[in-house]
Amino acid sequence: MDGRDWNLFLLPYEQAVEELKVKFRTLRSELKTRQSYAPIEFVTGRVKRISSILEKAKRLNVPMDRLEEGIEDIAGIRIMCQFVEDIRIVADSIRERKDLTLVYEKDYITNHKESGYRSYHMIVEYPVQTALGLKKVLAEVQIRTLAMNFWATIEHSLNYKYKQQLPAHVKERLRKAAEAAFRLDEEMSSIRKEILEAQRTFEDSSNLVSNVLAGIQELYFYHKVREAARYQLRFNELWEQEDVIGLKLLAEDIQASIERAKGGEVALGDRS
Repeated sequence: MDGRDWNLFLLPYEQAVEELKVKFRTLRSELKTRQSYAPIEFVTGRVKRISSILEKAKRLNVPMDRLEEGIEDIAGIRIMCQFVEDIRIVADSIRERKDLTLVYEKDYITNHKESGYRSYHMIVEYPVQTALGLKKVLAEVQIRTLAMNFWATIEHSLNYKYKQQLPAHVKERLRKAAEAAFRLDEEMSSIRKEILEAQRTFEDSSNLVSNVLAGIQELYFYHKVREAARYQLRFNELWEQEDVIGLKLLAEDIQASIERAKGGEVALGDRS
Protein backbone atom coordinates (compact mmCIF):
# COMPACT_ATOMS: atom_id res chain seq x y z
CA MET A 1 0.00 0.00 0.00
CA ASP A 2 1.29 3.47 -0.83
CA GLY A 3 1.78 6.19 1.77
CA ARG A 4 -0.75 8.68 0.41
CA ASP A 5 -2.60 11.14 2.64
CA TRP A 6 -6.09 9.68 2.45
CA ASN A 7 -7.74 12.76 3.90
CA LEU A 8 -6.36 14.88 1.06
CA PHE A 9 -7.18 12.20 -1.50
CA LEU A 10 -10.83 12.04 -0.43
CA LEU A 11 -11.40 15.81 -0.14
CA PRO A 12 -12.49 16.35 -3.79
CA TYR A 13 -14.90 13.43 -3.50
CA GLU A 14 -16.40 14.83 -0.32
CA GLN A 15 -16.84 18.18 -2.06
CA ALA A 16 -18.42 16.51 -5.09
CA VAL A 17 -20.92 14.62 -2.92
CA GLU A 18 -21.96 17.73 -1.01
CA GLU A 19 -22.38 19.82 -4.18
CA LEU A 20 -24.30 17.11 -6.04
CA LYS A 21 -26.65 16.57 -3.09
CA VAL A 22 -27.46 20.29 -3.08
CA LYS A 23 -28.00 20.35 -6.85
CA PHE A 24 -30.31 17.33 -6.95
CA ARG A 25 -32.28 18.58 -3.95
CA THR A 26 -32.64 21.92 -5.72
CA LEU A 27 -33.83 20.06 -8.81
CA ARG A 28 -36.45 18.35 -6.68
CA SER A 29 -37.70 21.67 -5.30
CA GLU A 30 -37.79 23.27 -8.73
CA LEU A 31 -39.72 20.40 -10.31
CA LYS A 32 -42.18 20.43 -7.44
CA THR A 33 -42.74 24.17 -7.86
CA ARG A 34 -43.04 24.04 -11.66
CA GLN A 35 -45.02 20.82 -12.02
CA SER A 36 -46.58 20.37 -8.53
CA TYR A 37 -44.96 16.93 -8.49
CA ALA A 38 -41.33 15.90 -8.07
CA PRO A 39 -40.13 12.49 -9.32
CA ILE A 40 -37.39 12.70 -6.67
CA GLU A 41 -38.47 11.62 -3.19
CA PHE A 42 -35.16 12.39 -1.45
CA VAL A 43 -31.40 12.45 -2.05
CA THR A 44 -28.53 11.01 -0.01
CA GLY A 45 -24.81 10.74 -0.61
CA ARG A 46 -21.64 9.25 0.80
CA VAL A 47 -17.90 8.92 0.20
CA LYS A 48 -16.64 5.35 0.16
CA ARG A 49 -14.68 4.28 3.24
CA ILE A 50 -10.96 3.73 2.80
CA SER A 51 -11.29 0.05 3.70
CA SER A 52 -14.02 -0.37 1.07
CA ILE A 53 -11.89 1.37 -1.56
CA LEU A 54 -8.96 -0.95 -0.84
CA GLU A 55 -11.17 -4.06 -0.85
CA LYS A 56 -12.72 -3.11 -4.18
CA ALA A 57 -9.36 -2.25 -5.71
CA LYS A 58 -8.09 -5.68 -4.68
CA ARG A 59 -11.17 -7.45 -6.02
CA LEU A 60 -11.00 -5.63 -9.39
CA ASN A 61 -7.17 -5.70 -9.62
CA VAL A 62 -7.00 -1.90 -9.76
CA PRO A 63 -3.43 -0.59 -9.12
CA MET A 64 -3.08 1.92 -6.31
CA ASP A 65 -1.96 4.61 -8.75
CA ARG A 66 -5.15 4.09 -10.80
CA LEU A 67 -7.77 4.42 -8.07
CA GLU A 68 -9.23 7.64 -9.47
CA GLU A 69 -10.02 5.99 -12.81
CA GLY A 70 -10.54 2.41 -11.69
CA ILE A 71 -12.93 2.91 -8.76
CA GLU A 72 -15.91 4.82 -10.13
CA ASP A 73 -18.06 4.99 -7.01
CA ILE A 74 -15.74 6.59 -4.44
CA ALA A 75 -18.27 9.42 -4.54
CA GLY A 76 -21.81 8.08 -4.44
CA ILE A 77 -25.19 9.77 -4.77
CA ARG A 78 -28.47 7.94 -4.22
CA ILE A 79 -31.73 9.34 -5.55
CA MET A 80 -34.96 7.78 -4.25
CA CYS A 81 -38.17 7.75 -6.27
CA GLN A 82 -41.71 6.66 -5.50
CA PHE A 83 -42.33 4.90 -8.81
CA VAL A 84 -40.28 3.02 -11.39
CA GLU A 85 -41.51 5.51 -14.01
CA ASP A 86 -39.90 8.33 -12.02
CA ILE A 87 -36.48 6.72 -12.41
CA ARG A 88 -36.59 7.27 -16.19
CA ILE A 89 -37.63 10.90 -15.69
CA VAL A 90 -34.75 11.56 -13.29
CA ALA A 91 -32.24 9.83 -15.59
CA ASP A 92 -33.41 12.02 -18.49
CA SER A 93 -32.89 15.14 -16.35
CA ILE A 94 -29.35 14.07 -15.46
CA ARG A 95 -28.48 13.44 -19.12
CA GLU A 96 -29.51 16.99 -19.98
CA ARG A 97 -27.39 18.68 -17.30
CA LYS A 98 -24.45 20.83 -18.40
CA ASP A 99 -22.65 20.90 -15.03
CA LEU A 100 -21.55 17.27 -15.27
CA THR A 101 -20.58 14.78 -17.97
CA LEU A 102 -22.27 11.41 -18.32
CA VAL A 103 -19.66 8.68 -18.77
CA TYR A 104 -21.97 5.68 -19.07
CA GLU A 105 -25.10 4.07 -17.66
CA LYS A 106 -25.95 0.67 -16.20
CA ASP A 107 -29.60 -0.38 -16.24
CA TYR A 108 -30.07 -2.99 -13.54
CA ILE A 109 -33.85 -2.58 -13.67
CA THR A 110 -34.43 -3.91 -17.17
CA ASN A 111 -31.50 -6.30 -16.70
CA HIS A 112 -31.40 -7.05 -13.01
CA LYS A 113 -28.45 -8.88 -11.46
CA GLU A 114 -28.66 -12.59 -10.75
CA SER A 115 -29.01 -11.78 -7.06
CA GLY A 116 -32.21 -9.85 -7.79
CA TYR A 117 -30.54 -6.43 -7.39
CA ARG A 118 -32.36 -3.65 -9.23
CA SER A 119 -31.23 -0.04 -9.60
CA TYR A 120 -30.29 2.45 -12.30
CA HIS A 121 -26.66 3.58 -12.22
CA MET A 122 -25.15 6.59 -13.95
CA ILE A 123 -21.40 7.18 -13.82
CA VAL A 124 -20.72 10.90 -14.17
CA GLU A 125 -17.64 13.08 -14.25
CA TYR A 126 -18.09 16.12 -12.04
CA PRO A 127 -15.72 19.13 -11.84
CA VAL A 128 -14.88 20.49 -8.39
CA GLN A 129 -12.96 23.68 -7.72
CA THR A 130 -10.21 22.91 -5.21
CA ALA A 131 -7.48 25.06 -3.67
CA LEU A 132 -5.13 23.67 -6.34
CA GLY A 133 -7.51 24.34 -9.23
CA LEU A 134 -10.20 22.46 -11.13
CA LYS A 135 -10.34 18.70 -10.59
CA LYS A 136 -12.70 16.28 -12.31
CA VAL A 137 -13.81 13.30 -10.25
CA LEU A 138 -15.96 10.30 -11.04
CA ALA A 139 -19.19 9.78 -9.11
CA GLU A 140 -21.86 7.11 -9.26
CA VAL A 141 -25.50 8.19 -9.18
CA GLN A 142 -27.86 5.39 -8.16
CA ILE A 143 -31.57 5.92 -8.86
CA ARG A 144 -33.97 3.55 -7.09
CA THR A 145 -37.46 3.17 -5.77
CA LEU A 146 -37.90 2.91 -2.01
CA ALA A 147 -38.62 -0.82 -2.35
CA MET A 148 -35.45 -1.39 -4.37
CA ASN A 149 -33.43 0.50 -1.80
CA PHE A 150 -34.87 -1.46 1.11
CA TRP A 151 -33.86 -4.74 -0.55
CA ALA A 152 -30.40 -3.46 -1.56
CA THR A 153 -29.68 -2.24 1.98
CA ILE A 154 -30.51 -5.66 3.44
CA GLU A 155 -28.49 -7.48 0.78
CA HIS A 156 -25.48 -5.21 1.40
CA SER A 157 -25.61 -5.93 5.13
CA LEU A 158 -25.79 -9.69 4.56
CA ASN A 159 -22.91 -9.59 2.08
CA TYR A 160 -20.85 -7.74 4.66
CA LYS A 161 -21.70 -10.32 7.30
CA TYR A 162 -20.81 -13.27 5.06
CA LYS A 163 -17.83 -11.49 3.37
CA GLN A 164 -19.44 -11.72 -0.10
CA GLN A 165 -19.94 -15.50 0.33
CA LEU A 166 -23.68 -15.79 0.90
CA PRO A 167 -24.99 -19.29 1.67
CA ALA A 168 -27.18 -20.77 -1.08
CA HIS A 169 -30.35 -20.71 1.01
CA VAL A 170 -29.83 -17.00 1.84
CA LYS A 171 -29.26 -16.18 -1.84
CA GLU A 172 -32.48 -17.93 -2.79
CA ARG A 173 -34.51 -16.13 -0.15
CA LEU A 174 -33.02 -12.81 -1.24
CA ARG A 175 -33.95 -13.52 -4.87
CA LYS A 176 -37.53 -14.23 -3.82
CA ALA A 177 -37.59 -11.05 -1.73
CA ALA A 178 -36.29 -9.04 -4.70
CA GLU A 179 -39.12 -10.34 -6.88
CA ALA A 180 -41.64 -9.51 -4.17
CA ALA A 181 -40.24 -5.97 -3.91
CA PHE A 182 -40.47 -5.51 -7.67
CA ARG A 183 -44.05 -6.79 -7.73
CA LEU A 184 -44.81 -4.17 -5.08
CA ASP A 185 -43.31 -1.49 -7.35
CA GLU A 186 -45.41 -2.73 -10.26
CA GLU A 187 -48.57 -2.65 -8.12
CA MET A 188 -47.83 0.90 -6.99
CA SER A 189 -47.27 1.92 -10.62
CA SER A 190 -50.68 0.51 -11.56
CA ILE A 191 -52.39 2.88 -9.10
CA ARG A 192 -49.91 5.74 -9.56
CA LYS A 193 -52.60 8.21 -10.65
CA GLU A 194 -54.72 7.59 -7.57
CA ILE A 195 -51.71 7.83 -5.25
CA LEU A 196 -50.58 11.14 -6.74
CA GLU A 197 -54.09 12.60 -6.56
CA ALA A 198 -54.33 11.64 -2.89
CA GLN A 199 -50.93 13.16 -2.15
CA ARG A 200 -51.84 16.41 -3.92
CA THR A 201 -55.14 16.62 -2.04
CA PHE A 202 -53.36 16.14 1.28
CA GLU A 203 -50.69 18.72 0.41
CA ASP A 204 -53.25 21.28 -0.78
CA SER A 205 -55.18 20.85 2.47
CA SER A 206 -52.01 21.16 4.53
CA ASN A 207 -50.96 24.35 2.72
CA LEU A 208 -54.44 25.82 3.12
CA VAL A 209 -54.37 25.29 6.88
CA SER A 210 -50.88 26.81 7.13
CA ASN A 211 -51.95 29.86 5.12
CA VAL A 212 -55.06 30.43 7.24
CA LEU A 213 -53.15 30.24 10.53
CA ALA A 214 -50.36 32.45 9.19
CA GLY A 215 -52.97 34.99 8.11
CA ILE A 216 -54.54 35.04 11.56
CA GLN A 217 -51.12 35.68 13.10
CA GLU A 218 -50.54 38.51 10.63
CA LEU A 219 -53.76 40.16 11.77
CA TYR A 220 -52.45 40.10 15.35
CA PHE A 221 -49.34 41.85 14.01
CA TYR A 222 -51.60 44.64 12.69
CA HIS A 223 -53.36 44.76 16.09
CA LYS A 224 -56.63 43.43 14.64
CA VAL A 225 -57.18 41.34 17.74
CA ARG A 226 -60.97 40.98 17.52
CA GLU A 227 -60.90 39.99 13.85
CA ALA A 228 -58.09 37.53 14.46
CA ALA A 229 -59.93 35.95 17.39
CA ARG A 230 -63.15 35.70 15.35
CA TYR A 231 -61.33 34.06 12.45
CA GLN A 232 -59.63 31.64 14.85
CA LEU A 233 -63.02 30.48 16.13
CA ARG A 234 -64.26 30.02 12.55
CA PHE A 235 -61.14 28.05 11.71
CA ASN A 236 -61.61 25.76 14.71
CA GLU A 237 -65.18 24.95 13.63
CA LEU A 238 -64.29 24.38 9.98
CA TRP A 239 -61.29 22.26 10.91
CA GLU A 240 -63.43 20.02 13.12
CA GLN A 241 -65.96 19.64 10.28
CA GLU A 242 -63.18 19.02 7.70
CA ASP A 243 -64.86 21.69 5.55
CA VAL A 244 -62.27 22.40 2.87
CA ILE A 245 -64.52 24.77 0.90
CA GLY A 246 -65.25 26.71 4.08
CA LEU A 247 -61.51 26.96 4.81
CA LYS A 248 -60.88 28.33 1.32
CA LEU A 249 -63.53 31.01 1.84
CA LEU A 250 -62.07 31.78 5.26
CA ALA A 251 -58.61 32.20 3.70
CA GLU A 252 -60.08 34.72 1.24
CA ASP A 253 -61.78 36.67 4.04
CA ILE A 254 -58.56 36.75 6.08
CA GLN A 255 -56.57 37.98 3.09
CA ALA A 256 -59.12 40.76 2.51
CA SER A 257 -58.82 41.80 6.17
CA ILE A 258 -55.03 41.86 5.87
CA GLU A 259 -55.23 44.07 2.80
CA ARG A 260 -57.57 46.49 4.65
CA ALA A 261 -55.19 46.53 7.62
CA LYS A 262 -52.25 47.31 5.33
CA GLY A 263 -54.27 50.07 3.66
CA GLY A 264 -55.10 51.57 7.04
CA GLU A 265 -51.43 51.68 8.01
CA VAL A 266 -50.53 53.41 4.73
CA ALA A 267 -53.26 56.02 5.32
CA LEU A 268 -51.96 56.73 8.84
CA GLY A 269 -48.48 57.05 7.48
CA ASP A 270 -49.63 59.59 4.91
CA ARG A 271 -51.31 61.75 7.58
CA SER A 272 -48.17 61.75 9.70
